[in-house]
Amino acid sequence: MTLPTGWTWATLGDVARWGSGGTPKSGVSRYYGGDIPWVVSGDLNDEPIRASTSTITTEGLNSSSAKWVPEGSVLIAMYGATIGKLAITERPLTTNQAVAFATPNENLIDKKFLFWYLRAQREDLRKTGKGGAQPNISQAILKAWPIPIPPLAEQNQIVENLEGQLSRLDAASSLVASCANRFKALLPRVMQAELRQTGAPMVQLSELADVRLGRQRSPKNHTGDQMRPYLRAANVSWQGLALDDVNKMNFTDKEAEIYRLHAGDIILSEASGSPGEVGKPAIWNNEIEDCCFQNTLIRVRPREGVNPQFLLHFLRSEALSGEFRKGVRGVGIHHLGSAKLAAWKVPLPSRAEQIRIVERLDAKVSNLESVRAFLSGPNGSLSRARVLRQAILNRAFTGNIVPQNPADEPASVLLDSIRAERESKVGKAKHISRRPRKAEATTDIPPAPATAVQQELPL
Repeated sequence: MTLPTGWTWATLGDVARWGSGGTPKSGVSRYYGGDIPWVVSGDLNDEPIRASTSTITTEGLNSSSAKWVPEGSVLIAMYGATIGKLAITERPLTTNQAVAFATPNENLIDKKFLFWYLRAQREDLRKTGKGGAQPNISQAILKAWPIPIPPLAEQNQIVENLEGQLSRLDAASSLVASCANRFKALLPRVMQAELRQTGAPMVQLSELADVRLGRQRSPKNHTGDQMRPYLRAANVSWQGLALDDVNKMNFTDKEAEIYRLHAGDIILSEASGSPGEVGKPAIWNNEIEDCCFQNTLIRVRPREGVNPQFLLHFLRSEALSGEFRKGVRGVGIHHLGSAKLAAWKVPLPSRAEQIRIVERLDAKVSNLESVRAFLSGPNGSLSRARVLRQAILNRAFTGNIVPQNPADEPASVLLDSIRAERESKVGKAKHISRRPRKAEATTDIPPAPATAVQQELPL
């Protein structure tokens, strides 16, 4: 990438002093619960940070590789799912080894510029993570990471402009998210208003349909000469059937007669780790020939005179409104149960009224689903906002968000001066005797508190 006039390339190691923390020995109570904030990766939330969920004592700090991090440093998570999460310290604090800190050279880079650049690079940093289930990035990767450096005055303008644009985008996204949440509550209310007609008798579901639990999986049925496709809870979504991953197991002809799905059958998720997912329904229309179902699903087969779409709308409204959630049982895995569902009370208007209700609901639900997709679907407003956010970040760090000022001192001049000064110090250090020497004050790193044990890390 060609940089604008006055910009220069550097590395993160050029612009800040890097380090990471440590953890006092676990199980030693006197090391924990003190008045020293001890930040772990879960505390990072892309915001300024003053406090932490955990604290350590001075003894815990001195007994470990934990160290004081100066105010104005940028923190970045290096491990697992939190890789790339950020914070700016608003007070001196300590961290564990999963959090790296960068204390910026204030003569070269603004802390907020560094923060937002790391935010823009998050996905690329995550892709470099190594280690399987718990990937991590290292300080070596971070220090070698390239960063474009504008003049300091332009950095301040970029940050001001960037934060203004992102603030407006956040406000719009918050409004869209609020509308999406209101939609979730609106849909079941609209459905129930149509379905629970005054005067319609309430009857048990078993009077309107045959209710059956699917067949249990068993290792002996993983192979056989009568392998048939079958549906499980993962094949039912809020948007209908999800048939891109359908498994097979052995069903004899007699078993297939019992568990084969017919057009017009409604299948509901019988069990889930989330109670809100239990009872989620979909209708079967012979999408797959000779398909059966497993016992994580309940089949509801409407009897003559009952409109399957009417019954589907009712069952979906019960799931969306949380009525099924109230009736689930179990710890960890929540179950609805075929017996409980068979006894569920269902309104029974006339056949003609069922058809009219289905026509009205089809139109209303279709309109509401269009609104949902517009707000929070894969190509909806919230998704577009995420794309726009990254586009704004990318423009900020390619010189396309504020104009350049030819009068600004080029960043390369200051960077060369800092590098020369650093090399000079390294050269002098080689000629210093082995006698104890006094610590040298630095002009670019905020001093640690007087009580801190600060480990100096080379640039």
